[in-house]
Amino acid sequence: MKFKMKFVWKRIIRQGLLLFTAVVFSGFAAAQTLVVALGDSLTEGFGVLEEEAYPHLLEQKLLSKGYNVKVINAGISGSTSASAPSRLQWYVRVKPDIIIIALGGNDGLRGLSVEHMKKNLGKAIEMARSEKIQVLLAGMQIPSNYGREYTKSFRKAFYELAEHYQLPMIPFLLKEVGNVPDLNLPDGIHPNPEGHKIISRTVLEHLEPLLSN
Repeated sequence: MKFKMKFVWKRIIRQGLLLFTAVVFSGFAAAQTLVVALGDSLTEGFGVLEEEAYPHLLEQKLLSKGYNVKVINAGISGSTSASAPSRLQWYVRVKPDIIIIALGGNDGLRGLSVEHMKKNLGKAIEMARSEKIQVLLAGMQIPSNYGREYTKSFRKAFYELAEHYQLPMIPFLLKEVGNVPDLNLPDGIHPNPEGHKIISRTVLEHLEPLLSN
């Protein structure tokens, strides 16, 4: 467990350093919009190339539409909602305009407390708001074999957070991808390149209105 936590923190530190390097050396224009996708393996792009993961595809779609935007992939495989507040601390330092919070899936797959997940995500949302960062919340769902009551309360938790904090929300990050064999890797959990293309379109649909404000 200690080894795993050390590994996660090394990944967080590495991502933080990469983010600062990008901000300092890429010559961002003053008006450029910085979007951080804070997530787990679904965001990181487990099993696919970095340029095949949805954050990169999302950035390319936005650039093709004429937006001056940079999307940072802040996904770490295995992350649960418990990591959200501490990881977010790294990214508020560069003052992103928008944070996409796409965490909670691993909480559900591990059968963790829905109430604890809501508290963790709530802390991250409040932190972002205190820094005047817009939050786009990604809803998650888990397979029905986890039990009707648990799966229902899990899905409902994201809607409750969105309502409580008055947030824009992606109802389901894996819309049209989850449980579709041809759009996932052999493990049946992680999207393949075609699946990520669909996810990028789903996220774009809900992110673009925030860029137009």
